[in-house]
Amino acid sequence: MRRKRRSIVREVVSWIFYLAAVVMAAYLMVTYVCERTRVQGDSMYGTLSDGDNLIVDKISYRFMSPKRFDIVVFPFQYQEDTYYIKRIIGLPGETVQISDGNIYINGSRLKEDYGYESIRNPGLASKPVTLGEDEYFVLGDNRNNSSDSREPSVGNITGDEIVGKAVLRIWPLNRLGFL
Repeated sequence: MRRKRRSIVREVVSWIFYLAAVVMAAYLMVTYVCERTRVQGDSMYGTLSDGDNLIVDKISYRFMSPKRFDIVVFPFQYQEDTYYIKRIIGLPGETVQISDGNIYINGSRLKEDYGYESIRNPGLASKPVTLGEDEYFVLGDNRNNSSDSREPSVGNITGDEIVGKAVLRIWPLNRLGFL
């Protein structure tokens, strides 16, 4: 009887340690490696749609810098628990300007296939915007329906504000795939 009781206690303790390890691994994964996020709104329409669920890689930018055209997630500074998903257009040290509906980087027109319309409102980028050492200029792919670096409420974002890079769409299943 005693052996059976010890065996049960040992089994329960083993399960408790196992569950604690799983919870700890999940916490570390979500905190430092990746997390799921949901797209709300149409600012990235064309690439992402309202309701899409994405996996955000939170670790890559600890080892390398963001690149032009990466889709990044960052917090909106004026509303808690609100995150924006935008595409990096301008990199540190570059000058970004929007003129006649086109994007110019250091005076040269940017060749890109993400914005489907000519930009009607250049916002802050109607005049040249020179990015600082760790600043990025971001735009939504739905250029005429996006709150992004053209607006003072968003402005340029810094590398330490970037939560991570959106890398995989996991929902809806018919659009499953890497971004």
